[in-house]
Amino acid sequence: MSIPPMSTPHVDDLDALLALGGSTALLAVREGRVVFERGHHAHRSSIASVRKSLIGILYGIAIAEGKIDANATLADLSIDDISPLSPAEQQATVLDLLKARSGVYHPCVYGNEPPRPARGTHAAGTFWFYNNWDFNVLGTIYRQETGRPLSAAFQEHVAEPLGMRDFAPDDIFDLPGPESRHPVYKMRFSGRDLARIGQLFLKGGLWDGRRILPHQWIIDSVTPWSDLGGGRGYGYLWWTAKAQAPGDSLSIDFPICYASGAGGQYIILVEALDLVVVHRAADVSNGISHARMGEILRALLRVIGCV
Repeated sequence: MSIPPMSTPHVDDLDALLALGGSTALLAVREGRVVFERGHHAHRSSIASVRKSLIGILYGIAIAEGKIDANATLADLSIDDISPLSPAEQQATVLDLLKARSGVYHPCVYGNEPPRPARGTHAAGTFWFYNNWDFNVLGTIYRQETGRPLSAAFQEHVAEPLGMRDFAPDDIFDLPGPESRHPVYKMRFSGRDLARIGQLFLKGGLWDGRRILPHQWIIDSVTPWSDLGGGRGYGYLWWTAKAQAPGDSLSIDFPICYASGAGGQYIILVEALDLVVVHRAADVSNGISHARMGEILRALLRVIGCV
């Protein structure tokens, strides 16, 4: 698809930012059309914590189909761990996990978040903490309640209906660890396939006239159920930022929501502009910072004439 002519000074500024290192692909789709692209959009690599936002899609579908009860507690689902959960911890619901508000601070695989609160510090549903235990247990619950691995489910419910061009089932796999019974689920995706996820959200869950994801689930996913301060929020596994949010260096003149992963993995949605921005850094350990992504996003908006 051809990209319309753009102001050379602005393009040069953006290319200079991308040339600083770490970025391997940047793709912008506005009103369903590619308006900017750089890099290797067919290359599949780790999406780091963007995986959490993507499992949320499977949950939206499974809950709508009645396969998972969003209000079921860990006790209802017989979820436990190496160091047994207390009765209070087992009162956390599936919705609490989706909001990162379980109150369960058991060690977890890939537990690289900030220092964990002591166990029993917060009751279920009362406190937000970016908790890989919550996210990993969502994988366990999905497999248990649907009887399907994440890879096969994503292939059927998302990749095939959206016509993803690069996805392969072995791009989603589990890695166990000694810290917990619940493995981490890892994902690899290409930039152009992630852009389709963004488009699905902006289209309200419809794709080519077919309902893929309930519209209400999308609304709930990007509703800031947790106020993180400074204009930042957290929904169901998606981050949010108000326009010119002082606490989020990614923020712009419009409200945004985004999926974010270490090193510069992003799906950014700007509903007011009907815009999806995908950024990739193939080497997660040598990617870009959140602040750099903010600079890139604002430079991109100048390039495509949105500021």
